[in-house]
Amino acid sequence: MATRIKHCGITSLDDAHRAAEAGAWALGMIFWPGSPRRCELDEAQVIGTALRRTLHLVGVFVNARLEEIDRAVQAAGLSHVQLHGDEGPVFCSEVARRTGTKVIKAVRVQSRATLQAAAAFHTDLLLLDAHVEGVPGGTGRTIDWELVRGAKLVAPIILSGGLTPGNVAAAIAATQPYAVDVASGTEATPGVKDPAKLQAFHEAVRAAETEPPAEDVAASAAPGARSAP
Repeated sequence: MATRIKHCGITSLDDAHRAAEAGAWALGMIFWPGSPRRCELDEAQVIGTALRRTLHLVGVFVNARLEEIDRAVQAAGLSHVQLHGDEGPVFCSEVARRTGTKVIKAVRVQSRATLQAAAAFHTDLLLLDAHVEGVPGGTGRTIDWELVRGAKLVAPIILSGGLTPGNVAAAIAATQPYAVDVASGTEATPGVKDPAKLQAFHEAVRAAETEPPAEDVAASAAPGARSAP
């Protein structure tokens, strides 16, 4: 199954079009005022009008009020709401009920216990991001992919955290995610995409899909191993 790509931190229609043309599955627009990648609602509405029938549009919120989330969903035609703060399971369910969107709950991975606690969230998707104290996300740091390998999670995962064209293939091999999420790894400056990096990221993901799983490579290299018929 092809690994989907979500470009987060989209702030302009030009970058939205570049990501869509490269083959993005989803675009993330951040509505948290504290983010250097904040997307203004007016621009999100322009992006939504242009692309809502082409790919998925994700609104990213941090401890926002339900009314604020619903207003952005309606204005921009969002298909998904990503909750990146301290929202609990009940609030996540209420967002789904109120807005009619799919819900992504972000989990800042610190240990296997963090992943076990994520079982309380019965959302459509889980986004796994790096844990940095006091920062809800967008740090550019990677998580320990070994924590994810073999974890029993209740929803498909979107892998985030410090992904770049140079490391995304290894991340996919280690975690086998439903999708990967990239922001700083394809930027020229915060909130502005670098077209060359964006294209290189897509090429790296597509190349990863043609490589055998890491365990198959290890098995074929083992003493006495035979080639598959």
